[in-house]
Amino acid sequence: MVKDFYIKNMVCDRCIKVLKDELFKANISLLDIELGRLRLDMNEKEQLSILTEILKRNGFALIASTEDKLTEQVKIELIKLLNVMPLDIDGKLSDFLADKLQKDYSKISKVFSITEGITIEKYFIKLKIEKVKELIQTPDYNFTKISQLLDYSNVNHLSKQFKSETGMSLSDYKDGHKNFRNPLDKII
Repeated sequence: MVKDFYIKNMVCDRCIKVLKDELFKANISLLDIELGRLRLDMNEKEQLSILTEILKRNGFALIASTEDKLTEQVKIELIKLLNVMPLDIDGKLSDFLADKLQKDYSKISKVFSITEGITIEKYFIKLKIEKVKELIQTPDYNFTKISQLLDYSNVNHLSKQFKSETGMSLSDYKDGHKNFRNPLDKII
């Protein structure tokens, strides 16, 4: 029986690789995989318990409720958006998400805020700050270039937002030589 499973905390290409490898070892027939979703051909209840164990062991979980599925879809779309530099949102973030998820943004926003306790906009800022930390650690970009890549109006806007979120300036973070980034699946 072919079935889609929605997976919590599946936020990167390494997550996909881990699950592919684990499902192969467990002889579970994987038909399709993308961030946040597996399509499997499963015909036994025993395989469902094996899948659940594989997910748990690797820091993932099955998503059952439609609200949690929608919330995870929002997270995945935002993470995918930040994986392509320069950041390119044609219009408002709300329009982007409504188009991607084919739902009214007011519903998306309400469900996300209830399930996560934070607005989509604040969540996206937190994701962007993690991307800033990643880019700071590469010698290829200065602060101005980073602000341009992430579609900030100017470097001062980025600097203020970074300080507000992290409690330190961009320079202090760069000079600290510490890698204290937050995993994307732990951001809230």
